[in-house]
Amino acid sequence: MDDDEHISGPDGVRPDEQPRRARWSALFNFTTRDHAVPLTLALVFSVISGIVIPAASIFMGRIFNQFTEFGGGKIGGSELVRKVSINCIALVAIGTGSWLLNGGYFMFWLVFGELQAKTVRDKLFDGLMQKDMEWYDLRKNGVGALIPRLQSQIRELQMATSQPLGLVIQYTVTAVAALGVALYHSWKLTLVTLATFPVAAAVLSYTSHKIQPAIDAQEASLNRASKCSTNAISSIETVKCFNGQDGEVKQYVSVIKKAASAYFLQAHANAFQIGFVCLITKAMFVQGFWYGSALIEAQKISSGDVLTTFWAALMATQAVEQILPQMIVLEKGRAAGATLQAIRLRVELGRRITEMAGKQEPIECKGDIDIRGLSFSYPARPDQLAVDNVTLFFPAGETTFVVGGSGSGKSTLGNLIMRYYSHWSGNISIDGNAIQTLDLGWLRHHVTLVQQQSILFNETLFRNIAFGRRDHESVSKEEIREACQAALLQPTINDLPEGLETVVSSGGQSMSGGQRQRIAIARARLRDTPILILDESTSALDYISRSLVMDAIREWRRGKTTIIITHDISQIFENDFVYVMENGKIVQEGYKAKLEKEVAGTFRSFMQKAPASKVGEDDMDDHPFIKRRNASRAKSEGNVLSSNHIPSSGSTDSLDIQFPQKVQYIPTIFGGSATDLRFRRPSQNQLSPVTLSSVPSPHVRTPIGMELVEMSGLKTRERRADVLHRTTPAPNPLTLTTTMMARPRRTRHHRKVDKDRQVDGYQISSLKKIMATIWPNLDTIGRTRFVLGFFCAFLHAAATPTFSFLFSKLLATFFAASGRKQAALRWCLAMIGVAIGDGIARYLMHFLLEACGQAWIDRLRTEAYKRILDQARAWFDMEKNDVSRLSECLDRNAEEMRNLVGRFAGFVFVAAAMISIALIWSLVICWKLTIVGIASAPVMYAVTRGFEYVSGKWEGQSNDAAEAAGAIFMETFSNVKLVRALTLENFFRKKYAVATKHTLRVGLKRSAYSGLFYGLSESGILFITALIFYYGAVLVSSGQFKTADILSVFTMLTFSIANANSIISFIPQINSSRDTATRLLRLAYLPRESHEDNGIARMSTPLPIYLRNLSFAYQTRPSQLVLNKISLEITAHSSIAIVGASGSGKSTIASLLLGLYPLSSSSLDAIPPPLTYNGVSSRDVHIHWLRSQIAVVPQTPVLFPTTIAGNIAYGFPEGGESSSAIAEAAKRAGIHDFITSLPRSYGTVIGDGGQGLSGGQAQRIAIARALVRKPKLLILDEATSALDNENARIVCDTVQRLVRRRYSSRAMMSSIKEEKMTTIEDVAEDDGYQDDEGMAVLIITHAREMIQVAERIVVLDQGRVAECGTWDELMSSQKGKTHGEVTGELKRLLSGGEWQGPGGDGGGGTRFGEVNWGS
Repeated sequence: MDDDEHISGPDGVRPDEQPRRARWSALFNFTTRDHAVPLTLALVFSVISGIVIPAASIFMGRIFNQFTEFGGGKIGGSELVRKVSINCIALVAIGTGSWLLNGGYFMFWLVFGELQAKTVRDKLFDGLMQKDMEWYDLRKNGVGALIPRLQSQIRELQMATSQPLGLVIQYTVTAVAALGVALYHSWKLTLVTLATFPVAAAVLSYTSHKIQPAIDAQEASLNRASKCSTNAISSIETVKCFNGQDGEVKQYVSVIKKAASAYFLQAHANAFQIGFVCLITKAMFVQGFWYGSALIEAQKISSGDVLTTFWAALMATQAVEQILPQMIVLEKGRAAGATLQAIRLRVELGRRITEMAGKQEPIECKGDIDIRGLSFSYPARPDQLAVDNVTLFFPAGETTFVVGGSGSGKSTLGNLIMRYYSHWSGNISIDGNAIQTLDLGWLRHHVTLVQQQSILFNETLFRNIAFGRRDHESVSKEEIREACQAALLQPTINDLPEGLETVVSSGGQSMSGGQRQRIAIARARLRDTPILILDESTSALDYISRSLVMDAIREWRRGKTTIIITHDISQIFENDFVYVMENGKIVQEGYKAKLEKEVAGTFRSFMQKAPASKVGEDDMDDHPFIKRRNASRAKSEGNVLSSNHIPSSGSTDSLDIQFPQKVQYIPTIFGGSATDLRFRRPSQNQLSPVTLSSVPSPHVRTPIGMELVEMSGLKTRERRADVLHRTTPAPNPLTLTTTMMARPRRTRHHRKVDKDRQVDGYQISSLKKIMATIWPNLDTIGRTRFVLGFFCAFLHAAATPTFSFLFSKLLATFFAASGRKQAALRWCLAMIGVAIGDGIARYLMHFLLEACGQAWIDRLRTEAYKRILDQARAWFDMEKNDVSRLSECLDRNAEEMRNLVGRFAGFVFVAAAMISIALIWSLVICWKLTIVGIASAPVMYAVTRGFEYVSGKWEGQSNDAAEAAGAIFMETFSNVKLVRALTLENFFRKKYAVATKHTLRVGLKRSAYSGLFYGLSESGILFITALIFYYGAVLVSSGQFKTADILSVFTMLTFSIANANSIISFIPQINSSRDTATRLLRLAYLPRESHEDNGIARMSTPLPIYLRNLSFAYQTRPSQLVLNKISLEITAHSSIAIVGASGSGKSTIASLLLGLYPLSSSSLDAIPPPLTYNGVSSRDVHIHWLRSQIAVVPQTPVLFPTTIAGNIAYGFPEGGESSSAIAEAAKRAGIHDFITSLPRSYGTVIGDGGQGLSGGQAQRIAIARALVRKPKLLILDEATSALDNENARIVCDTVQRLVRRRYSSRAMMSSIKEEKMTTIEDVAEDDGYQDDEGMAVLIITHAREMIQVAERIVVLDQGRVAECGTWDELMSSQKGKTHGEVTGELKRLLSGGEWQGPGGDGGGGTRFGEVNWGS
């Protein structure tokens, strides 16, 4: 299936989840009955507060009429003051009511928005928790990119349904009410005034229709940008090691540019709407006043009615103008609401199907697993069967191995048994019950799946292990200790600063792969379910740790069903039954002993081939560990049936603190000859169905070569073959029971917020500081737009006082003695000119500033992204720098930040310029009245600043709470498989519920405090207007100023103050943008003080590399040395293997060689330096150059969401590596044949949202990525841990050729000149490496065959070099004998050992009593 076929929506959702067209009702898609009260109150307050302005217009019209009557000589000065005073008192009363009404309206709309956000969060969380894995697999951009976009859309919906929606409703009511007032006083004049409104409505509707596609296109681009940043940041080590920063930034910038282009279309349409409405509005006044003058001339209407009508019409049109800036917010909100609703409906549809599935809860689980005719293909590639008609039986109480190469389908079995996927053909049953009929919770409480990629949650280590138990809240420390002991976790716990109470980061990336696997095993040990599936769960452990852990697992799992999926057959005993898979089919099955004898069988390919050098093999056989292990095996395989008592599946208790000598009990209830027991499969038709006794009997699985016995008078049967041949399941009269869920204790999961508002330790920046970053981050075109934008803003600001002055002159014609009509026409034409100029200025202002805002945030988010990728590796371990927070900052925070320039800066500038012009003009005309107006400014400033402070404080806390909830959302669904496997759905539901409730509480407090100050700031203009009117009446009545002058000042001040007052409504949004801007600016101005930017030295080669007494500790644990006085020499043509137990510091050496972590300054000052490259200190080496010379294959492979060819050539400039070189590297990694079998070959998209690959396939692509670079130093960090033996041998052979060639190059160097390099060219052609004569190979491994490849071996123990030498030297060493035992560290590591618990001598390392178990 094509990558674009299964998902095409902008947010990574399928086509059937995309709304055809977003309706306005989408804003209320998540409104419930619980929202009825706040929504009703919000509507009521909006309606009533919307009537306030029209009501005020009535009294203001009366005041103007009284001034007109005074100017016409109809009333005297005292009468004017008396009447104006009455109307001013009425305005004050309306202002008081406005305070309460606007405060209430603002508060309840914020409450409604918070409730909407909580509802959509809860519904999406619950719904996504119910979705099957098919839904997750089909996300085009992957879950990692989908979740941040969902969070952004939730925010957009919340913003739209808060104040902006309230403003639109309020202003709509204002417009309708004002229109009603105008119609009441003069319907003819009102209709003439609004004659052009239908034209304006049609134009606005057309442009609004054009905005939606642009919004969708922008969302699609932002989703892809989020995917890019999320993948790069989560894979930062790989990005750094392969110098992929520039490529990642380039890809990110290209996607951001597409998003910017889409936003330009939105800005253009929105700016056109605003400019057009401005023109139409002023044109309405011109035509209305001209017609009003004619009506007064004909004495059909009084001047007071004309003024009231005009004032009401003015307020109606101003209300419409105020609606337009909110429309873009509402447009995005309804698009977000529609998309979220589409996902929710799809999710709920899936949930109903899931709930209809099985409800059966058997009383007990014996553990029989019967798989018949199973076929399955993953949703992302439906044409390729992962398993093809396989039939298997895993009998209760026994351990069975499933072996297969990478991509053979073995891991799919675990996924299907866990019922991650619901669509397959065939049947899977447990104890005779089809798993579809079983309750999903019951199933996962009785089956544990431990996968290779072990994931940890952002909790304490104690809690991470306790999650294994259903009642994890009541797990005791003693139980945790036993589980840790079984998984050899003592050294790891002892190294942690707070022991078990240490909080691990999300995913546990701060720990090694082996440590994470041991934690997962400890979790499974604590869980102790009847059925356990281990899927490559020990692949990251060294041999001795793996052996000890496997010994502990065998002891623990005695009498319980255990399925071990692996490609490592070293832990399989002779009497273990094995299924062998290849290409999704079962190709072999039987006991290991028999399979080993089948020369042509696939199983033979997994057997360890004898190494090229056999020196030391005999010594290993004599090693005490091997002797003891072999004796244990012999005992378990030779005498298990000699006892009269055979324990049942329940006879073995939990793992003891100290295990007794191992005796492997092998239960069975089948009969027949020894050679027939398990080799007679369904493919051998000689077997016929056998009826099982309904009486459960003790049973054993009889090893090869042993006599069958009868127990309890019942003849044993070949149960496995019998079960596989039953045509119908046997009756299973099980009693169903209700599973009781433990109630977790309530805990706080939200991040505490400081009383002093800070963002990640930084004080929220002032608007001045934020705005100061605009000019430096704009190019020439951007700066030109910026200047022109503010010039147009100045023109718009000047247009309003000019228009108001002309308007006052037009008013003066109402009481002119003569020439009224001609004067009115003259002033009307002048007003038309101003209207046209103002309309154009407003269009250009909005568009140019929006374009500047977009360019500004694109520059900042690009710079932030660059600096993020340039930070030292340790920076990413901090909680404030986790992936979800950084992705949200680059996405949502940047989008909100743009509004500071695009929407708010222009308005603030216009308000300031408008008031300045109006004040100067007014001072010239009537300075006394203007001074009174200026005197009220400090009061309004104090009120506005108070509102800004309160709003900013609570906006920041609200953002913090929402961010914390988003992090939990991200953690849950990025690890959804593990959450379901551990049945932690309820835990994360409650954890998320606590976070969302806290977010709601903060939001409610924010709405209450902000509403109080908002109402006061909104009503302040009415108090000031009343004061100005009253004092103006006093001035004109005393004859100090002319009536016309007073009216001019009135109109200029009221027009300007009304426009400036509209800025107050933007304060909450400005504060939100200021808060998010601070978060993005923190990243955009991250210091470039990383050690990665210090060095400048570049050499022809980094070799030789010297480590001299190098010690190192991670910044998070500075007191605990990971490496202690390590000395190592890496020269050209050398191959070195670094060996040691898990956590001994092997991978840390690789990290230091790659410059991922800096050495301490004190150690760097040492002479000679502790780490040098070709004689140059690591401090002085150019790190990016260094990484271009080194290639690494990490233990955990990382795939990027691009093509296979792009993944292999990752880090090269575009087109920097030929397809032939890529194919050659793939061949040497053993992945070429698989790639060419895909429909698109090397063009197949993989990674998040693309073609799914097995762990082994991903590892081989990672190996090819390293080989294609032809490095000077190749580091293989457990490069074969995820590979089956055959593919591991391919890689091993490749390394052997490289090493052999290093040796050949060294030996032949003296003869090359004489032989014209013919020989070396042949070798180079054979290897495909023609320019790497100086390459060295560093092998970090647990695998014996990889160790033997190396010329020199360095063995680490607890951060120190325990021994060093060649294979022959170390294996023949007899040093350090103690009580007759050889204690060579390499021998001990390779031999394995028997788990003996505390005080035993098999495990080594930290003893149980020495462990720091925390407080």
